[in-house]
Amino acid sequence: MQSQSRQNGPAMEAHFRFLLWLGPTAGNFPRDQKFILGDRMQNTALDVLEALIEATYTRERRTHLARANLGLEKLRYFFRIAVEMEYLDKRRYEHAARSIDETGRLIGGWAKADAAHTQAA
Repeated sequence: MQSQSRQNGPAMEAHFRFLLWLGPTAGNFPRDQKFILGDRMQNTALDVLEALIEATYTRERRTHLARANLGLEKLRYFFRIAVEMEYLDKRRYEHAARSIDETGRLIGGWAKADAAHTQAA
């Protein structure tokens, strides 16, 4: 796992671990919400992963990192809805919030480092 983090970057690796947790968690939503809110959460999380992959393999990272951050903000609201509607318990909500915040901090650090590198070049 450590070597994967070096190869892919810590933000992508943290978000990947979050996605592995999210699948079964959203699968436990009530049947009607599993295919509405659960799918939306998973699709948004996959969009974030896509943006991080694109940021990894392009020189113009700013747009992709901003898109990833926007996706994380959407996920925050989706999880708030899930906990308010009692589809998700507080413990899982706390785990999701911590995971999303960790990925957000890592993306922010990546964006700052990229901006500094861009200015120096």
